[in-house]
Amino acid sequence: MHRIINIPCAFLLLAALLLLLPESSFAHNVARADQSFLEQNVGASVIPYMYLGAKHMVTGYDHLLYLAGIIFFLFRIREVAVFVSLFALGHSITLLFGVLGGWHVNPYLIDTIIGLSVAYKAFENLGGFKRCFGNWLDTRAAVFIFGLVHGLGLSSKLQDLTIAEEGLIYNIISFNVGVEIGQLVALAFLLTTFNLLRQSQHFQRKAIAANIVLMSAGFLLMTYQFTAYLV
Repeated sequence: MHRIINIPCAFLLLAALLLLLPESSFAHNVARADQSFLEQNVGASVIPYMYLGAKHMVTGYDHLLYLAGIIFFLFRIREVAVFVSLFALGHSITLLFGVLGGWHVNPYLIDTIIGLSVAYKAFENLGGFKRCFGNWLDTRAAVFIFGLVHGLGLSSKLQDLTIAEEGLIYNIISFNVGVEIGQLVALAFLLTTFNLLRQSQHFQRKAIAANIVLMSAGFLLMTYQFTAYLV
């Protein structure tokens, strides 16, 4: 049991270490093979785009870290559904309308804010905002707002590629559906892991340690991306 309850901490620590690797440091980086497909594809390709969307979610450590922060202290399925849906809604809006409307923002700045979202949620989980400021931004509103930012990050990255206009609407919708499928897969893994953690008598201590690591990962991502923007 001691090994099991350390899974979340190890997972978050590993995610933080991955940020140190140059090839892993871009949260919305697209693999070369996937870039090649996206740029060569012409017309609607529903299944491939759904696959790429799901792949983006389950391999996107920025989304996984933020999702972990969202559900860390949620015990009821209804609460999990509400918060995850708000994040998915925000993510979907800016992904769809960002690509179709040509909303482009510097990807380094977007990924800096995404790093902030991870650190923000972990700090909130630790009770930092309540202790320092008393009343603060409603958690549901913050999750939705940061969802908009996460979607805009991927939207900006996709716009850097030369994607054919033919079938674009169907493809982006399919990609977005795939993202939500991938989110459900990631959510199932995280919920299972955190449920195992909560069975421990030392849950509170482990939870504090995990959120400190989570916050550190967010600040590390912020620093790296903002430095890349300045350089």
